[in-house]
Amino acid sequence: MPAWLPRAMVLALALYACFRLGSWAFDQLIGLLINVLIAFFLALAIEPAVGRMSARGMRRGLATFLVFLVILIAGAGFVVLLGSMLAGQIVEMVEEFPKYLDSVINWVNQNFHTDLSRVEVQDSLLHSDWLQKYVQNSATGVLDVSTTVLGGLFRLLTISLFSFYFAADGPRLRRGLCSVLPPARQAEVLRAWEIAVDKTGGYLYSRGLMALISGIAHYILLVFLDVPYAPALAVWVGLVSQFIPTIGTYLAGALPMLIAFTIDPWYALWVLGFVVIYQQFENYVLQPKLTSKTVDIHPAVAFGSVIAGTALMGAVGALIAIPAVATLQAFLGAYVKRYDVTDDPRVHGRHQRQRGESVFSRLRRATRDPGSDDGEDAERPEAPGPQPRD
Repeated sequence: MPAWLPRAMVLALALYACFRLGSWAFDQLIGLLINVLIAFFLALAIEPAVGRMSARGMRRGLATFLVFLVILIAGAGFVVLLGSMLAGQIVEMVEEFPKYLDSVINWVNQNFHTDLSRVEVQDSLLHSDWLQKYVQNSATGVLDVSTTVLGGLFRLLTISLFSFYFAADGPRLRRGLCSVLPPARQAEVLRAWEIAVDKTGGYLYSRGLMALISGIAHYILLVFLDVPYAPALAVWVGLVSQFIPTIGTYLAGALPMLIAFTIDPWYALWVLGFVVIYQQFENYVLQPKLTSKTVDIHPAVAFGSVIAGTALMGAVGALIAIPAVATLQAFLGAYVKRYDVTDDPRVHGRHQRQRGESVFSRLRRATRDPGSDDGEDAERPEAPGPQPRD
């Protein structure tokens, strides 16, 4: 046996063991890493506001706390409004359920010549095996729901703590990261950090402003149509339409259309028409002015990045996909060498006539111009022959 073979075998086994250990640790910590990534982007988003407040003399920790307090109050208000709307709709549906059931039973009796009554239908439903199994499964699933809710609250607390520390200790974190890098790399890291702050904060602030404008516009429409829970529906439309690109407006407008349909079907058509018109106004007038200086990203790229982020990390990936792609695009754009484009008609989508013409074009030109060289033999008139005598 060669002398190097045992050493190589031990080294290979050690590398394989390290790989398996690292893979196991990554699988165990993937949830924590995703939470840290979310917290980092959230800290980048609030960095401009915290930086302005700290530049005016306020302590950075206090500035971060005030920003988080505003976000908490806004989020709690939205949840309360949306929850009250859903609770009100559920209560109304429960109260109106006997009327709906009577109308359905009357329609069935008239069209199928049956003799059903609401009491019989209710008794059959209450004593059915399907309902009893459903209640048992729901009772056993209460523990799972409680565990999910507690896990979500713990995850939210983890993200909040990490984002608070990232925002409050941002300068210290940058100094600690740059202290282990050479000066040339330090400049690149600081530049990338600055681009990430500008793009992430600009994206969220521009989207927040457009969400505010969209919510106000839809609130005026819903109040005009006398649709219930107009504030909650307006906030819903504003948030969903702005943070889900391309199709978010139509997804957000589905809920107000459904609520308006319960009042009057024509109101649902009014809401649909307003959503379509506002989407065009936002795409061609409002969005270019607000996002031209913050996040300049093509709509197709934005939509594709959201799909990719959703496939990788679910709803979290959909939220951070656009600022991440915009940051990467802006950072790489500084290292891509660009040249002046030649004044060629093909750049503008106009085809240039080729030197060699196709056979079809030559035949068509010969047909249109009998005196041309190409159609000379085909279109030349025959020489007059001897005239027949009378």
